[in-house]
Amino acid sequence: MDLTEEDLALINALQIAPRVSWADAGEILGVHATTLAARWERVRQSGAAWVTAHLMGDPKQMCLALVDVGCDMHRREEVTEALAAVPQIVTIEEAASNRDLMLTVITQSLEEFTTAVASRLKDIDGLLKYQTALCTRLHSGGYAWRLNVLNRAQISALQAKAGPEAAGSAPPESVVEPLPESHLALLPFLARDGRATAAGIARALGRHPATVQRQLNRVLASRVLSFRCEVAQKFSGYPVTCQWFANVPAGRHEAAAAELRGLRNVRLSASTTGRTNFVIIMWLQSLADVMNAELALQQRIPGIELVESVVMLSTVKRVGWMLNQDSTATGRVVVPAAVTSAG
Repeated sequence: MDLTEEDLALINALQIAPRVSWADAGEILGVHATTLAARWERVRQSGAAWVTAHLMGDPKQMCLALVDVGCDMHRREEVTEALAAVPQIVTIEEAASNRDLMLTVITQSLEEFTTAVASRLKDIDGLLKYQTALCTRLHSGGYAWRLNVLNRAQISALQAKAGPEAAGSAPPESVVEPLPESHLALLPFLARDGRATAAGIARALGRHPATVQRQLNRVLASRVLSFRCEVAQKFSGYPVTCQWFANVPAGRHEAAAAELRGLRNVRLSASTTGRTNFVIIMWLQSLADVMNAELALQQRIPGIELVESVVMLSTVKRVGWMLNQDSTATGRVVVPAAVTSAG
């Protein structure tokens, strides 16, 4: 299917306010609520876009790791399948150079990364080597990326209608209290559908709707989860993904992150350990834009050293969702183990 301008406007609206009611969204977009709901169902069923929630991965609270993987070229497919089955490995991309796969891993702690992920990597046949960079500060993520289809008045109106989960799309300033086990049981439902209702979750869990509503309100306000409306990359207008490994002078990381917020192509920026100390991921219109992006980075961030650029050939899994070769969602979601075991 192709996405219409109306479809893109709806996706943009859900990027700003992932759980906005159809009545409120319809009023802002000038479309009847039932029409909007039907449109979203069609888009979602096609795999062109989806709303999900995943653990934030903010280094103040948990462990966010970026892992380069090398594998036997004849066994890449089965290695990829084995990695995709590990719930803590939330994103898997095929790289064009110097490594076969690039993984994004979110665990509750560094210890869990070691015991639940690193130990499993060693047991995967065909996986030859891996190298890990740990994030020390998450500056921005895919939750902040926008299609930019709506006008300013619509954006402001949606921001006003957005719930606490929209504020929770950015890392909180301070460490938050851990959620009780009973609340964590809601997370798999929000991973599969970021717009899941308390009534629907209550039916599935066999709990009273009022109890689940209270629990859901606390989960949304906790800012432990990042809510986002994802769009298949082929429909985004930016089909090329490029990641830069860079060095930024000590003390300049926050200033660099602030400059990057002015570039709408940025999907992730983070400070890291390892061979380099800063990672930037962008979605671009073409391979020719790699050079344009590098020029922009050097102009905006004094002293930045761009050590290496890596173009992705495809994304196999994005924040828990398995993708088709054309970047649309398959509908299969691999829920984090820490979430599955709760409740």
